[in-house]
Amino acid sequence: MNIRRAPLTSVVVLGLLPPLAACSSASTAVEACMAKQAVSVTSGEVEGTYVGEDDAEGVKITLKASDTGTGGTVTVHNWPTGSWYKGELGDTFDGSGTWDVVGGNSSDEYGRVRLSFTEPERFLRDDTLDSLSVATDSERTYLYEDDDPDVCPAFRLRLT
Repeated sequence: MNIRRAPLTSVVVLGLLPPLAACSSASTAVEACMAKQAVSVTSGEVEGTYVGEDDAEGVKITLKASDTGTGGTVTVHNWPTGSWYKGELGDTFDGSGTWDVVGGNSSDEYGRVRLSFTEPERFLRDDTLDSLSVATDSERTYLYEDDDPDVCPAFRLRLT
């Protein structure tokens, strides 16, 4: 009698694989530590002062809405410079500029806050963090750097 058996390594490997349902999505990872990623957001919903948590500890950002309702003015304290997301946080600065809400027009595009700094000087793309995702629920609102969709964002600021 000739019985075929699956190689033991195949059985062990298959037993170690997580079920497909365990895979996380950006929304799930964000929800686990903050709130649900906002599909659409208005200036009035994100206006306010945010303080940093985790890698953003000591960072503060204040968004003031304009009368037009499409953005407004921003002031920051201890805001990071450089391509810090490729390594560690860079030097910081205190500054100001403008902001507006972008995205959130389709089911696969989430709302973001785009920053444009004018003080102390105008920054070029990748000179500083200038786009933040929004997560919100009935109790909390966060702005965060959405750099790895499978983990809780380390650079996040919570509305106070």
